[in-house]
Amino acid sequence: MYLIHYQYMISFKHFPTGPRPVFTVSSSWLSAAASVTLNCRVKDPSAGWRFYWYRSIPRPTDYLSYRLEQLPGSSSGTEQDSYIVHGQTHTARYRCRAGRGDPVYSTYDSYSKFVWSADIHSSASLTVSPDRAQHFTSDSVSLSCEGNSTKWRVIRFSTGDSDSSACSTWGTMTGSTCHINTNRFSDAVYWCESDSGEFSNAVNITVQGGDMILLSPARPVTEGHSVSLSCKLRRRTFDSIVFFYHNEKVIQSDSRWELNISAVSKSDEGFYKCQHSGRESAQSWMSVQGE
Repeated sequence: MYLIHYQYMISFKHFPTGPRPVFTVSSSWLSAAASVTLNCRVKDPSAGWRFYWYRSIPRPTDYLSYRLEQLPGSSSGTEQDSYIVHGQTHTARYRCRAGRGDPVYSTYDSYSKFVWSADIHSSASLTVSPDRAQHFTSDSVSLSCEGNSTKWRVIRFSTGDSDSSACSTWGTMTGSTCHINTNRFSDAVYWCESDSGEFSNAVNITVQGGDMILLSPARPVTEGHSVSLSCKLRRRTFDSIVFFYHNEKVIQSDSRWELNISAVSKSDEGFYKCQHSGRESAQSWMSVQGE
C-alpha cells in the first residue's frame, strides 16, 4: 500500500477536528474546455462556514505523492459551498475543506474526486496497445506515457475502489510503459502522471470474461477521420448476421464483422456494441473531437 503525502498551501490555527465534508463533482468525464462544478457539503450546514478548494499536483516520486494547490480565489475560503472550474482542459484531482470561527475550527479534508478528460491534445498522453477500449481477460495489454517528462507513473481507478493505485501494484512498469498482469486486469480508468506535475488524457478500459468483445478505439477519434469498429469472438469466426448498435439503435446488420465510418462527425459520438447469435458485447463510448 502506498503512502500518500500532501503539502498545503494554506495553514489553519489548529489541527482539523470537525467531520469530513462530502465532496462531489458535477461530472466525472468532461469534453475539452468544459466547466465542472465542485460541491462541498458539511454535516452541520449552519451559517459561518467557509470553504477551501484544492487541486492535487503529482510530485516527482515513485509513490503516490501529491501537493495540494489552492484553486484561484479561494485562499481565504468562499462563502458558497460550490466552486466552478471554468475551461477544464485536462484530467484533474480535486478536494475540499471547510472551516469557521476564530480561531478556525476546521474539518478534515474531503476524499478526492477525479475529473477525467479524454482530450489527446495535451502535453502528456496515454496510449493503449492493442489500441481498443475492450479486452479479453487473457489479453496482454500495455499502457505507454508520452510527453515532455523524464519519469512517469501509470495510475488506475476501478469502480468500487476507495482511491487510485499505481502500476507496480497490478502490473510491471518498464521506463514509461506499464505492462498489465492479466490476472490483475480489471475494468478501470487509466491515465499517466509525470514528474513535472502533469496528468495525461484518461482511457476507460473494459475487461471481458466472455467470448465476444467490440474492437473500438480507446482514445477519441478526430472529426473527418475514418474509423473502423469490429466484433471479435475469442475462439471462433462469425457464421451469421452481426448487428452493430449506436446508442441502442441498430445501424448495420449483415454478415460483415466490421463497421466502417469514412468521415467521422460529432453525431457519430456515443455508445457502440455488437451482437451475434444471441451473444452481445459490452458497450463502449466512442468520443469524437475537433481538429
